[in-house]
Amino acid sequence: MGISEKSVWYKDYIRTTDDDKFILKHFIKDFLFQHRLRYMVYFRKAQTTKSRLVKAFCEYKLFRLCRKYGIEIKTQTKIGEGFVMCHPYNITVTPFAEIGRNVNIMKGATIGLSGGKRKGAPKIGDCVYIGINSTVLGGITIGNDVLIAPNTFVNCDVPDHSIVVGNPCNIIPRENATAEYIYYRV
Repeated sequence: MGISEKSVWYKDYIRTTDDDKFILKHFIKDFLFQHRLRYMVYFRKAQTTKSRLVKAFCEYKLFRLCRKYGIEIKTQTKIGEGFVMCHPYNITVTPFAEIGRNVNIMKGATIGLSGGKRKGAPKIGDCVYIGINSTVLGGITIGNDVLIAPNTFVNCDVPDHSIVVGNPCNIIPRENATAEYIYYRV
């Protein structure tokens, strides 16, 4: 695992731990005691490795973490750098979703497929905060700088710079909607 400021997992590490630079001692401690960091390191390594053996090992570790913490994110999922799972328990993301940079996803969130009018998987922009127990379903587009409040059901397109609340979702335009929620942007 090469340490490079250009590595996607390194940018996830910076956002996850609030460290502004890589210190091996801190990384080892965080890797051992933070399953959200462990999950993302294995996830990114499985996506980027050319070795089938390393990929199989990472997939096995992801499977074990999935069973223990309920994190279901397949390595086929396109996720931008700076992805953070806050309180990572029972998070489900479809492999067909596309997630931008600097996205925070909270406990119990679901990003899934849908049939019907909005058939497909969501495309989520940059600097998006997905609150506790929120659900984002269907072939919809979530813009940049969007805050999805806790317990919100989103099945419609959301423009940039918005706050989304409730079920059915109510969209409130707001400049810098995620300014207080998305920290250490990469």
